Amino acid sequence: MQRITREQARKFAFDWRDEPLLCVQPGESFEIETWDASSGFFKTPSDKAIPANRPGFDSHPPLANPIGGPVYIEGAERGDVLLIDIEDIEVGDYSWVAIGPKRGPLGESTRWPELSGEYTTKIIQHTPGPSGTMRDGTMQFNDKITWPITPFIGTIGVAPDREVATSIDGQGMWGGNLDIRDVAVGNRIHLPVFHEGALFYLGDVHASQGDTEYTGTAAETCATVRVQLELVKQKRLPFMRIEKPDSIISIHASRPLELAVDTATQNLMAWMIDEYGMSPTDAYCLVSTCPDFRINVYQMVNMGKLSFVAGAELPRKHLGA
Repeated sequence: MQRITREQARKFAFDWRDEPLLCVQPGESFEIETWDASSGFFKTPSDKAIPANRPGFDSHPPLANPIGGPVYIEGAERGDVLLIDIEDIEVGDYSWVAIGPKRGPLGESTRWPELSGEYTTKIIQHTPGPSGTMRDGTMQFNDKITWPITPFIGTIGVAPDREVATSIDGQGMWGGNLDIRDVAVGNRIHLPVFHEGALFYLGDVHASQGDTEYTGTAAETCATVRVQLELVKQKRLPFMRIEKPDSIISIHASRPLELAVDTATQNLMAWMIDEYGMSPTDAYCLVSTCPDFRINVYQMVNMGKLSFVAGAELPRKHLGA
């Protein structure tokens, strides 16, 4: 199986000028070994998020959030849609979350001075599960609080049309740093293609994350990710889509949050109308009345240029699928 090693997975931009590291056929599985968002800087609680101490933070924007790629997909052309099947994510032995002065929405808090007056790094240990791997493992937040490892890919996409977008704050219809917990094993991601070969990248795996990723970092970890890519020829997409076994999700990123929610909902309606044969009237009324319709607020971080990321989700049972 072809693989991008961790040492190779040190790109910090989605750049159409990059030479592909792999060339794969549609339907071929391959692996990418990813760094955590800090490229391995955070190992113990004594490793603080002080910018002057972090390699790459003298650049603007910082060289953080490394990604592996690009991967060239044979036969991919501008105007196609790339289908990404996430087959496996195995995380490392630990994850981290870092807070401190001027980091996140409470980085200047006077209500809780400990959040803004000092840097704090929490290391969350991972324990293997019954399989002997982290695939069914547990995260140990502290002596009393644990939960299952629920990994997903935080940064995923293809090279944008004309611009070069950084992996730390680049976002768009082509993907980017979106931190969507549903970019997970067993789900299929849809992305529009802008260049020959698609030029696919991924990185920034999280072992788990709460909705909005409120502090600006989740449970950041290294991982090995296995994916398979397919193509739909010459089909237009407005933004990322996700197919889960039992539901479909339309994604949008924007500010303010209500614009992301409104656009994701309208794009979901278009999906229902165009591909499931629903009338515009029924689609409009359904999202307003169905108790199973959900808005997921995946990322709502008040940091840098990041937009807010929303997903409009509807179970397949209401689509006749």
